[in-house]
Formats: sequence, C-alpha cells, structure tokens
Amino acid sequence: MCFTKSKIKLANTKQFSKLIIDYINGDDTLRRFYSYTPKLESFKQVIDDRNKETINRLVLVNVLKNQYSRIKVDALVSNNIELLLKDNSYTVCTGHQLCLFTGPLYFIYKIISTINLAQALNKKYPTNNFVPVYWMASEDHDFEEIKSIHLFGKNLNWENHAAQGAVGNIKTQSLQLMIDELKQIVGESENAKELITLIENAYLLNTNLADATRTFVNSLFADYGLVILDANDKQLKAQFSEIIKNDIFNNSNFKIVNETIVELNRVGVNAQVKPREINCFYMLEGLRERIIFENQTYKINNSEITFSKDELLSELHNHPERFSPNVVLRPIYQQTILPNLAYIGGPGEIAYWLQYKAMFDFHKVNFPVLVPRNFALLIDLKSIQQIQKLGLQTIDIFNDVELLIKEFVNKNAGALISLKNQEDKMSEIFEEISTKVSIVDVTLKGSVDAEFQKTLNGFKNIETKLLRAEKQKQEIAINQIRKIRDKFLP
Repeated sequence: MCFTKSKIKLANTKQFSKLIIDYINGDDTLRRFYSYTPKLESFKQVIDDRNKETINRLVLVNVLKNQYSRIKVDALVSNNIELLLKDNSYTVCTGHQLCLFTGPLYFIYKIISTINLAQALNKKYPTNNFVPVYWMASEDHDFEEIKSIHLFGKNLNWENHAAQGAVGNIKTQSLQLMIDELKQIVGESENAKELITLIENAYLLNTNLADATRTFVNSLFADYGLVILDANDKQLKAQFSEIIKNDIFNNSNFKIVNETIVELNRVGVNAQVKPREINCFYMLEGLRERIIFENQTYKINNSEITFSKDELLSELHNHPERFSPNVVLRPIYQQTILPNLAYIGGPGEIAYWLQYKAMFDFHKVNFPVLVPRNFALLIDLKSIQQIQKLGLQTIDIFNDVELLIKEFVNKNAGALISLKNQEDKMSEIFEEISTKVSIVDVTLKGSVDAEFQKTLNGFKNIETKLLRAEKQKQEIAINQIRKIRDKFLP
C-alpha cells in the first residue's frame, strides 16, 4: 500500500485551542507552568534532574514481570523490562483508558508517538536507554465512556449491566455478542480475519478488561518494545502512600492546584480539571468511590463505609491498593514509580498537566517534558478524488461544515444568488435621496436611513432564499461534502 504525505500547520486546521498552539510555539505566557520545552535537546537537562531522584526500580521490574507472566513476552519487551533495572534507563510514557479494541484512532497515535520518541532519544543519547511505556488507566470507573465503539458509521455497544467499580476488573465474557457484530462489519478479508483472531484471543481468553487490553495492545506493539504497565498494584501504591496521606489529611493538592488555576485564568486559560479536597478514591471489588470528609468522619461516597482518621491511616498502611488516585494525582503517581522523562498526550491532557507543576514542585517530584502526540488524518484515494472533483482542498475538510457548504454554493453560483450589485445601486439611490432631503429638512434624514436599512434587510432575506434554493439544486454535491466531513471528523 502506497501513501503520500503532506503537512498542515495545526493552527490552520482550526481544530486546536489557542492553549495548545501557544504551548507548541513556546509562548512566554505559559512558560512558568512547565519545566522543559518539548524538544530533543531538552532531555539532557531532564536526565540530569531525574538522576537526583530515587526510583524503586526493583519493585517496578518485579511488578512488570508478574503482569507479563500471563502472556507470551516478546524478546524486545522482555529486554526493555530488564533495562529498567539500570540507572541509565528511563521511560517515556503515554496513558489512556481501556477502550474496547483500542477505541479512537488517536489511541494508536499516542502509542506510536511514544515509540517514536523513545527511538529518537536512543539515537540522540546512545549512552542511555529509553523505554516506551503505555500506562493502562485500569482504575477509571466510567464504564459509559468505554462501552461503545464507532466503526464505519455504525455504533457497537457492550451490554454489561454488571459492570461496576474499576473498569480494569470488569469481566469480558459478555463481549462475545459484540465481537460477533464486529465480524459482520469488518468482513472476510485476510486482514479482517487476523484482526478478529487477535481480538478474540485477547478479550475472550482473558477474564478481565485489564488483562485483555494488555494482551491486545501487546499483540500490536510488542515488536517495537512497548512495555505495558497496570499501576493498580499494591507494591507500587505503597510507594505513593505518603502523597495519598498528604492529600487526604492535609488537602495540599487541592490548595496548590486551585492557586495554579487562578494563575492560568489570568493568562486566559480555563481549567480542564477541578481538584477536590480529597483527590483519591477508595476501591473494593465492584466499588470505586470518592473519599469524603464530613463531620469528623471519612465516608466512602454511595456506600455505608466510614472510617475515623486512625482507621483510615491503618487502612492506607495495610491496603494501599485500595486507594486509587484521580485525574489530579495520577500524573504525580506516574512520576513517583517510573524513571520517566516525558508524557505524550493529546491537547486536553497537555492542558490539565499544566495545572500541576506547582503540585509537583511541592512534593519534590520531577515534572516531565510534556510532548504533544502526533496528529494524522488518513484519507483514502477515492475520497481524495471526490474532494478534488468538488473543487475543494484537503484543508477545507477542517472548516465548519455549514460554512464549508455556504462557501461551496457561493463559489459555484455566487453571481446568480448575490445581490451585491443591486445593493450598491440602491445605496447610491438612497444617498441621492438623503442629500435632497437634507436640503429641505435635515431632521428627515433619519427616516431615509431607516428606510434604507429596511431595504437592505429585504435584500438579505432574498439572498437567504436564493441560497436555500441553490442548495436544493446542488443537493448531491452538498451531501457528498457532509459525508466526507463526517468520515474524517465524525
């Protein structure tokens, strides 16, 4: 299969916020909210700074080996896990929800971007080792966000009424019906059969979504040495317990992040994440709920479970695996247990990471390089030909669809539906009337101006009707534009 490649500036696509454009361009207003610019040259300083911190590499590697014991491990992956025992080895990391069958295409782009960065760093700094890591967000509990996929214009839904608690623990046996539907959509080609086999082996031969996701992502990226980590582990969380303790009993992160949000607001940036007084959940089988402090008691939301301060301290000491960081604490948890240099994320992720630098500084944890993932749009040959036949450019796909259609109709029938010449003539006529009226009685000029405005409004109404009529005549082309736009920006 042959591909041609062209590049478009992100700002020209009109799909990205001013924040992400300013960050990529190194705008000074954001500089105090991160530590390093996202360039390969920055990593020399990042490595030096990271070496000042201690990471329990032995625990990390033992946890990874235990998690990989349930699947066949590629030699390159196994070697990368072993490399993490060495002090000159570092990770670059991306994270994502456990979306079914990888979910949105940008899930793939994030992992590819992470692998590419690790490879580039290995060439740039050959005396060190750089390992790409996918952090499975297995502790998320929003099943509604991950239970469906959109493929070739169709929605597939996972009917699982028993799904509760952390999504990584959800049983996968009930996915058989959804996979059967998927088979009908992808067809009988050799590639389709291979994909279905990978999916069945991952999701039906494993008992929960975390193991299924690890197996499936490993089957796609093991050849590139991608290491997959599920941080929902007792040994790993024990290393993070001091920050959890501070969050629960001192609410430091709530105060610090809110102060940063005020600073971001001053430079025109709205908060992506609102911190809570307590930014971690309590987890048991089928339960992941917020910890709330009320009336001198720590309560688990939507349950009858309560703790005194001493009881909760004891619970944290004996069962750190029952404490689950939310979106505020998850980034600093990642940097606590990994020898990590960079986080690769989408625009929304970069935006909320910028809220956290002061929190990292407070806990004396190194803030990583924030690297925007690569952005790509794959366009098939047939669609390119349709775009060209319509007289459009690829960049036009990114416009608002209604604006795109209006411009298309005006371009193809502009002279027929435009009353600009008539408006100009009418303007000259009213100008003459206004001059004549002013000589007789200057107070009548306002009435003339009002009549002129009414006439202009009438012209606009007629133009709107002409545009509507022309749209009906060009309905086939307009439908093609909508289909193309929906195909690439659903």
